[in-house]
Amino acid sequence: MAAQGFWDTRESARDVIAEANRLKAWTEPWTELSGQSSELRALAELLEDEDDADLTAEFERGLVALQEGVDALELRTMLQGEDDHREAIVTIHPGAGGTESQDWAEMLVRMYTRWAERHGYEVNVLDLQPAQEAGIKSATFEILGESAYGYLKAEGGVHRLVRISPFDAQSRRHTSFASVYVYPLVEDDIEIEIIESDLRIDTYRASGAGGQHVNKTDSAVRITHEPSGIVVACQQERSQHKNRSTAMKMLRAALYKRAMEEKEAARAVIEESKADIGFGSQIRSYVFQPYTMVNDHRTETKIGDVYGVMDGDIDPLIEAYLKQAGA
Repeated sequence: MAAQGFWDTRESARDVIAEANRLKAWTEPWTELSGQSSELRALAELLEDEDDADLTAEFERGLVALQEGVDALELRTMLQGEDDHREAIVTIHPGAGGTESQDWAEMLVRMYTRWAERHGYEVNVLDLQPAQEAGIKSATFEILGESAYGYLKAEGGVHRLVRISPFDAQSRRHTSFASVYVYPLVEDDIEIEIIESDLRIDTYRASGAGGQHVNKTDSAVRITHEPSGIVVACQQERSQHKNRSTAMKMLRAALYKRAMEEKEAARAVIEESKADIGFGSQIRSYVFQPYTMVNDHRTETKIGDVYGVMDGDIDPLIEAYLKQAGA
């Protein structure tokens, strides 16, 4: 980077810096873990000569921290896919279950938001359609941070909820569903051809918060890519121009994802899951009654603390999926 002429081509310099940052994200944790290991070896040598309770406690805490760091780095080594380093766009739709599933979809939005916060990722809501009684009709948001897509690709599929419905006057147990789709957020330099004549662009009034300006201005934008049938929408900004720009970014990501699916001959499986957001198609079940359990049907990973999972503690489920996929 200090070489003469490095900054002459801004785009090239940006790519080099991005690659350097990706490499640092691997080398710096390894260097830190190596240092922790050396410190623990020194502590172990001291403990051989003297029985000190404080040193023993420090050694045990350091050993736990080292193991957690090694586990985290091991998990990252599983992110070797072409797009795993990218940031993510997540779309959630309610399925069978009416108001109950719309509420469930909103619960999933919160779960992924809390997960992102735990990892220091940034969450930007791109489109949110509230349901009439409770919950949401749909939500699309981006999660910004290194390898967000690599981790969250484990979440794509149908999610099933079993609980006593708060919307049932007789307090009966209900089963509801919501679908989660995860796309890599692709940069502008990715070659995705979008022909203007293939697009149908509609504007409408945003339905979320925003005061009188949002309610009186057709600032929200919906883009339909007619050859593929892909529909994206954005109402995040008050400016129609900004919403259109963001929607085009969402469309680019969706088209790129579809192109990769076709390349990997996986599109048929994904389309089948989109067709039936209901019984028999779920990848994971979240049970609140008559017992509490989260069960990932792909890996058979079971977690009893369903409330912890709903608060964003989904790393064990992601890790199990990545380990199985890389086996």
